Formats: sequence, C-alpha cells, structure tokens
Amino acid sequence: MISKTGFVYHDSFLKHDTGAGHPERPGRLQSITDHLKEIKLWQQLQHMLIDEAPEEWLLQVHSLEHIRFLKHACSQGMMTLDGGDTHASKESYDIALLAVGGVLAATDAVMNGLLQNVFCAVRPPGHHAERDKAMGFCLLNNIAVAARYAQLKYRAERIAIIDWDVHHGNGTQHIFYNDKSVLYMSTHQYPFYPNTGSRSERGAGDGEGYTLNIPMFAGAGEEEFIEAFTEEIIPSLENFRPDLILISAGFDAHRDDPLANLELTEESFGKLTSMVAETAAKVCNGRIVSILEGGYSLTALPRSVEAHLRAMMA
Repeated sequence: MISKTGFVYHDSFLKHDTGAGHPERPGRLQSITDHLKEIKLWQQLQHMLIDEAPEEWLLQVHSLEHIRFLKHACSQGMMTLDGGDTHASKESYDIALLAVGGVLAATDAVMNGLLQNVFCAVRPPGHHAERDKAMGFCLLNNIAVAARYAQLKYRAERIAIIDWDVHHGNGTQHIFYNDKSVLYMSTHQYPFYPNTGSRSERGAGDGEGYTLNIPMFAGAGEEEFIEAFTEEIIPSLENFRPDLILISAGFDAHRDDPLANLELTEESFGKLTSMVAETAAKVCNGRIVSILEGGYSLTALPRSVEAHLRAMMA
C-alpha cells in the first residue's frame, strides 16, 4: 500500500538570512515544524531525505546568466538581489538549490508511487522568480523546475499548477505562457503585487487558453474561492486530465496575514485542498506535490498548513 503523505523539510532552510524585520523569515518554517510536533501530526508524516538539485535541472526554466548572477551575488554577500525586497545571504544560493532538490525528491516519490502526495516546507519560495530574474522574495522557481523535471524524467505529458498564493505567480506564468503542456491556474488579490494576473492574460501561441487567472478583489473570502474552484479550477482540471498536480501553496490569503487583504481561514485551505485531492484521485491517481510559497502570520501559517496536510492525508 502506498504511504499517504510525505513532508519535505531541512534545518538548512532556516539559514537563508533575509535580515532583521523581513517578512520571509526563518521563523515561518520554525512555526510550522513546532506546531506539527506539538499536535503530534509530525510523526504521522513520511519525512524525506533531500539533497541539492543539480544545476542542469535549473537550466530547464532559468537562464545560465541568472544562475551565474545568483551564485556570484550570494558568494559576495550581496544582501539585495532585485533592487527591492528580495534579500539573500552568503548561503542563500546553496539553500535555494536544496529547496529545489526537496521539491524534486517529492516529485520522484509521487511519480514513482512511493507516496500519494507530498508537502514541501521549503524556503526561499519560488513562484515570482522569472527565467532571468529574482523578485518577490524568490530566487529560483521551485515549482517550474518540478514541472519540467516531471515531464523530462517521467514523461508526464500534462502538468497542472494551481497557485492560491495571495500574490500572482508571475514567474511561473511567464515560464509556461506559450506552453500547452502546462496548465497554470491562479487565484490572487488584484490589483496587487506584482501587478500581473488579469483575466486577459490567457497564454499565447500554443499556450493560449492554458493560463487561467481568477483575480480576487480585496475582502474576498471562502465563498468566492469555493465558487472559483467549483466553477473554473476543478472543471479545468477534469478537462485537462494532468499526470501530476502541483500546488503553489501560499497561505497569505488568510484573513490574519499582514501582507494582504483577503479573508480565508485555515478551514478554507482545508476545503480547497480536499477539492483538489478529490479531483486528483480521479484524474492522476491522486498525485499532488504541494510547495510552500507565502504566508507571513506565525500563528495563521502553521494552522493553515495543518489543515492543508490533514486534507491531503484524508
């Protein structure tokens, strides 16, 4: 029998130092692991050994110039990578490689049938990272690398990416904008950072119609999200019939999150996860790899991850 749910985490993720007062801080992961241990859920998960991703996999979605820039900038101790709020430290490039490696290990476990689904508690996050640019706290696009990895290593023909982070995943969208083999679907506060993700952004060329953006206005909550999933995201999954579902699982659409203005609760994330898991069971043998993106309340984040995990384990 397949073990149900895996969990990717490594203490090295705490060494990605973004500086004092930065919202994307080590305490995010510490709050998750402490909470899961306290409620005894930690022991029920399948914990995975991970290693740094080989750079050849990064080059499937990132330019060589971007990789070289990140390596050099981090080695030189450059604190800011994008002229804004994407901060790093000397160890950050290696830690970003480990984050990607964790996501690839999760993909291996799910595609090989060893686990039903996996949640990756990794940092730095990834969905804002462009092919050739770090931005929005993100260095490497973890989920985009995983999608290409599944296609190239396991011949997965179709990958679906669901992004429910409160911020639009501009990097992931752009990487696959012309690609009909990857269905990218996003719910996000709009207009909001990074000022992409309008309804009119639907893909281009062969990829036209394979990008689905569902902008949410400030104040939207569970009712609006359930409607979006019921009427658009779930039917799109059923029509597309992916071989693997990847989730950009940001939990910053929670009503207590300090960086945004949506009104989800931890129970909301559990409901959305259940909807995706039920559909995954029908279309891709339940295969889901979920990857942490945002979520900046140290009380709401661990409770939301708990609800997410319980729905995946059900």
